[in-house]
Amino acid sequence: MVRRSTRTRRLVIDGTFASYWRFGRAATGSVWDALAAPLLALPPARRRSVLILGLGAGSAARVVRAIAPAARIVGVELDPRVVAAARRHFALDALDVEVVCDDALRFLARERRRFDLVIEDVFIGRSRALHKPAWLPAPGLELAARRLAAGGILVCNAIDEARAASSALAQLRPHRLSLRYADYDNCIVAASTRRLDARRLRALIAADPVLGGALAQVELRTLGSRKRRSSLR
Repeated sequence: MVRRSTRTRRLVIDGTFASYWRFGRAATGSVWDALAAPLLALPPARRRSVLILGLGAGSAARVVRAIAPAARIVGVELDPRVVAAARRHFALDALDVEVVCDDALRFLARERRRFDLVIEDVFIGRSRALHKPAWLPAPGLELAARRLAAGGILVCNAIDEARAASSALAQLRPHRLSLRYADYDNCIVAASTRRLDARRLRALIAADPVLGGALAQVELRTLGSRKRRSSLR
């Protein structure tokens, strides 16, 4: 269901607030901003590549596009009805996203390209029963980590599975940080072989013209590091 007002569009799927667009602004003031924010922790580059698992109507993709205008963005969305709604009501085509309508696990199993940022935002279920599919965190996060370029960042959005997702990421990458909104149950964890520091990311966010005011209420924490499993390639 698409809920419209004169200034916004909201996509609601099975009672869940799935995507949001404020006309004239890329930032949403919600979790999609936090999903894209770790992109700022990467060193400057002319062109970045970003994979979004769970594209929805493109809220995170819109933020990524605003932060990194030249980025190559690939978005994977299971439901063709969501893609159709995104194109009709959320101007998805204007974001220049390569849209893959498929199951994210199947996509990861066959994909061979590498990305600087991989965002995992996959949920199933209704409203308060929203949860991750059975393949997350394992083997899904390991498959997603294999799609990272050297020094890339894997970002996971979780609710009830936040502890399990964070633990799985600690086994895959040695450095992690978390982002949380005070009024949301979501916990977003970013992991990388690159050192991730909450204070540095906070400063980068504050200086960014897209996210500077949008993430003022987000708590960032640097998480403990663990040795990465040697079996991961």
